[in-house]
Amino acid sequence: MRKIYVVLSLLLPALLLPVSSLAFEIGARGYYWFPSLDGTVKVDEANIVGTTIDFEKDLGIEDEDYPSVEVFVGGGNHHLSLTYTDIEYSGRKTLTRDVYFKGEKYEVDALVTSSIEYKMIDLHYQYDFLDLENILGGFSLGGVFQVKYLDGEVGLKTTGIDEKEDFTIPIPMLGLNLHIGILADILEARVRGTAMGYSGNTIYELMADISWTPLPFLDIHGGYKTFIIDIDEDEVVLDYDMSGPYVALTLSF
Repeated sequence: MRKIYVVLSLLLPALLLPVSSLAFEIGARGYYWFPSLDGTVKVDEANIVGTTIDFEKDLGIEDEDYPSVEVFVGGGNHHLSLTYTDIEYSGRKTLTRDVYFKGEKYEVDALVTSSIEYKMIDLHYQYDFLDLENILGGFSLGGVFQVKYLDGEVGLKTTGIDEKEDFTIPIPMLGLNLHIGILADILEARVRGTAMGYSGNTIYELMADISWTPLPFLDIHGGYKTFIIDIDEDEVVLDYDMSGPYVALTLSF
């Protein structure tokens, strides 16, 4: 993991340099996402293998809605953005089976309170290798380098037992971004997908939206986003899918 931080510390100045040398666009975007959650978690401890626990069936965790904030800057073919999302899920349910979590046994019929909380930070750099923005409605295709950083904890609590496990997961990802100007840049569409797989771990993210520009500095978006992760990091195994529609508002100058 230290190697990833070193690469990022060297990469960021290199990314910012070409952007700063050009006339650029700067702005902010606010999202509100309505995802459904489907998945499992497993936490081992020493030689005790944890149980694969279903968020909904075992823990009673229900769907939640989340805001995100993005800031971005771009110049020429270079685009850089940073997005922050704060995720918090909780549940309360009586177990229908014995489960092991972080070395502790939670017995059937125990009333368990659960929590999954993490901060998700996304850094995107995009380079447009095909740019036809001056032709008809406009069209561009760019390569995307993304770093997704998850930092949080998962916990289970019942009478006499209260266990939590922290996790920190930085993941580099690669992908493509397609932009289409449908109506002279008043109505636009974009699709962006990124993914990474290594050592049996997989993660990918796909988002698509249509935006309307009623004013030169204002965009109104409606879209759909899918984030799927299946990763084993230290003692924590996360395998879940967050998918659903979102709305967004962009201010740019």
